[in-house]
Amino acid sequence: MIICIGAGPGDVGYLTQRGAQLIREADVVAGFDAVLNVVQSLIPADAQVIGMAYRDQVAQLDEVARLHHAGKRCVVVFMGDIHFSGFQYLERVERACGHPVESLPGISSAQILASRAKVCFDETTFITFHRRGDLDPFKRHLVHVLQDQRNAIVIPCPWDAARSFMPWHIAAYLLENGISPDHPVEVWENLTRGEAEWHGSLLECASHTCSDMSIMLIRTLAPMASQIEAAPVP
Repeated sequence: MIICIGAGPGDVGYLTQRGAQLIREADVVAGFDAVLNVVQSLIPADAQVIGMAYRDQVAQLDEVARLHHAGKRCVVVFMGDIHFSGFQYLERVERACGHPVESLPGISSAQILASRAKVCFDETTFITFHRRGDLDPFKRHLVHVLQDQRNAIVIPCPWDAARSFMPWHIAAYLLENGISPDHPVEVWENLTRGEAEWHGSLLECASHTCSDMSIMLIRTLAPMASQIEAAPVP
């Protein structure tokens, strides 16, 4: 068995019961070190733990695949929900194993943010820049989302100075591409783990710095009116 599990936004209390059960029953638990720290209390004492970072993830996943093919019950733990911002990592797991693997979704920071900020996903588009490869198509998509009068929940790209696309970079890019500076913006950090929140305009966000553990909400200037029936007349 090998299964990829979304561990939630950072607090083990947001891990699904099924995910917790699979970790408790695993022979091998693998993932990035920060994610393993979240689920540490659930890992069996006799389980083999395989931590990794961006630089050695390919080699470490090859070792996980070897143990999987040797008959070990292997779990690879992802932060958040696999299909929100971990899809490239899932591809790496499948490449190492040589076949498709099962995945168990988790709660994402985008879902937590939608709850905190009271926005509806029907009226909101989610975009992640936390990925390798060309970001330009996703940047253009974000411009179109706001032009279409939808909210946008955005996960920034932290990594390094040459590639980073953090909230202040995102704001500057949108302003350069004709998006109104008046859009209300919220930046939330460390959701479910001592979170902090910042509120301001898109213009103000262009000079607001924050940590890598951040997620951004850009609200539409034209919120959709309620479509429920009118309240009864007393």
